[in-house]
Amino acid sequence: MDLEFGEKYERYRVQLRDFLESWPPSDAEAQLPFEQQERLFRERAIERGYIYRDIPRAYGGSEQPNDPLEERIILEEFARANVPFRSMSQGPAMLVPTLLEFGTDAQREKYIAPTLSGEMRWCQGYSEPGAGSDLASLQCRAELEGDEFVITGQKIWTSSAMDCQMMFGLFRTEPDASKHAGISYLLVPMHQPGVEVRPLKQMTGSDEFNEVFFDGARTHVSNLVGERGQGWQVSRATLKHERKLIGNPRLMMMQFELLVDLARRTTRNGRPAIEDPAVQLRIAEIEGYVRAAETTNLRMLSAELHGEPLKVMKPMMMIKLYTTKAMERIAEAAYDMAGGEGLVDIDDPEQGVWATRLGAQTAVQNYLFSKGPSIAGGASNIQRNIIGERALGLPRDLRPAQG
Repeated sequence: MDLEFGEKYERYRVQLRDFLESWPPSDAEAQLPFEQQERLFRERAIERGYIYRDIPRAYGGSEQPNDPLEERIILEEFARANVPFRSMSQGPAMLVPTLLEFGTDAQREKYIAPTLSGEMRWCQGYSEPGAGSDLASLQCRAELEGDEFVITGQKIWTSSAMDCQMMFGLFRTEPDASKHAGISYLLVPMHQPGVEVRPLKQMTGSDEFNEVFFDGARTHVSNLVGERGQGWQVSRATLKHERKLIGNPRLMMMQFELLVDLARRTTRNGRPAIEDPAVQLRIAEIEGYVRAAETTNLRMLSAELHGEPLKVMKPMMMIKLYTTKAMERIAEAAYDMAGGEGLVDIDDPEQGVWATRLGAQTAVQNYLFSKGPSIAGGASNIQRNIIGERALGLPRDLRPAQG
């Protein structure tokens, strides 16, 4: 197996590393607020063609030819240099590709550029109290009055809703249609009468998730993405990108490297934990899962390079399920290794096991959070059904008779 990129691409890697030397800034820009430093860096990276490569320049992207090997090198080098890569938030990662596929020219021109720059932040309005894994059961209604949809109902588990200007979500526009029909994909302004956001306290202590209540909120008909009543089809595209975001093997690799670093810095019986045979065995087992995901990722890359997309369909469906479980194993090992230190409040950056790597996030918080991604983007049991039925051709689960 030849894993070399070749002379042409190694030259590209050198050029990219030269560019990355500009981060973090050391001149007058170092005095700017961090968000402004990030924005300047991303603007320059777009200009050089390193990020948002598949997005036209007219919409704020860098519009580069598709080159999977260049993309791979960019991912590796940006992670190595720990620079502010393309935003991992829901707008750029999930909505923008959906608008490129289903949006109108007017929607793309209005929303994509400010979303990429971070000027416009988005939350996702999918789940409801009675419609989580069974998303098609959603009841939040949007009734057309003149040239506006009037929205009534509730969404829940809405990440970052308190800080967002807009929501992309699913709403029932034809209540008499069958469950999967009559749903429309709408873009909704959050700062308006009729929208109330209530934070939900999580067991980690944070309140990233929210409930959102709609009581006569409005959005213009021009904010309908795709055809009215066809939102279920549009939502499949968004979910595809969400699963890709959650199942990113590079994120898993970074967490594994943190685990190994923690084992080197933590002591057991007066010696580094990494010298303990039991710790070594556990880390070696976890590395097996990590390397398997890395190899699968390389198989997918190779198939894409050779124009054989069908070869990667099954691995692509597996990657989110597999990596979220591996991330849980990493977090559990770190939690066990941290012991009592993981319970320390580390507002002081000099304290706490994770302080030099994860800021204020303790090993306990990391462990608790690791349970969430297996639910996001479709719970693991739903994902297994999809893999069994669509990838392996197994018979569908028994379902109750209609009516």
